Amino acid sequence: MASKLVENRDTQAFLDKIAGIGSSGGNERVKQIVRRIVGDLFATIDEFDVTEDEFWAALNFTAAGAPEIGLWAAGLGFEHFLDVRMDIADQKAGLSGGTPRTIEGPLYIKGAPRTKGFARLDDGTDKGETLIMHGRVLDNEGKPVAGAIVDVWHANTLGNYSYFDKSQSDFNFRRQIETDTDGRYKFQSIVPSGYAVPSGGSTDGLLNLLGRHGQRPAHIHFFVTAPNHRHLTTQINIDGDPFLHDDFAYATRDELIPPVLRRTDPDLLAAAGVEGPYTEIEFDFTINRVEEPMLAMASSRNRLVA
Repeated sequence: MASKLVENRDTQAFLDKIAGIGSSGGNERVKQIVRRIVGDLFATIDEFDVTEDEFWAALNFTAAGAPEIGLWAAGLGFEHFLDVRMDIADQKAGLSGGTPRTIEGPLYIKGAPRTKGFARLDDGTDKGETLIMHGRVLDNEGKPVAGAIVDVWHANTLGNYSYFDKSQSDFNFRRQIETDTDGRYKFQSIVPSGYAVPSGGSTDGLLNLLGRHGQRPAHIHFFVTAPNHRHLTTQINIDGDPFLHDDFAYATRDELIPPVLRRTDPDLLAAAGVEGPYTEIEFDFTINRVEEPMLAMASSRNRLVA
């Protein structure tokens, strides 16, 4: 329902003034976006008869929730919606057939150690079941991409990430792997667990008000990059997790749920050099060739540096 108060001449002129419409200087695109955002919020306040107390309670809640703003972006669907829009833009540009993108989330840390071909991600202190994941990085013609970087990060068996969890060693469960001449990568780690947003935090409080949970299924994050190829932000889910198709962050995509194989054969254990059963996941990444250098770069969101 449109707000008559917002639509009247005085309020429209007020919105123009707020956004600097008609004034010299500034950025015209930013002016138009700010005008739309403020106008929509004015209309929301009027339509739902938001009181002064409710307005300041919401603003205080937003300020207090700033440390979890990345979780808000995921939980309120903004990251997924941006992915949907980029998928549509790629289809229009003829960039199709690659590994699906999905959300980055707020827990990436720059500067993980880089190795060639193979990496051990864990420091050996987490006694979860061994995971061996491997595959290739291919271009959109099915050719191997040598020298691609597979940047991988995931949680431990308690659902915690290194750097944010100070009990873990630096860059635990975080590595960059450079593919070999056949485009192959491989790493050994442990099978991660799913997790929930921090109990009692701002995201938890917001989701409670919406009648929603804050659970994520077990997953592994990836950036896959190579010169002259589209930057890929994605993650794979661990099949069988109870929240596989009920992710509060809306990151699950069917194409990103690879088969999970549990290996118990003694010969396979010996060949892998591990004690006891292990989990194996094979997954190939396909990245599209692009001419525009900016498409080979990650977005400009803030990322922490250890």
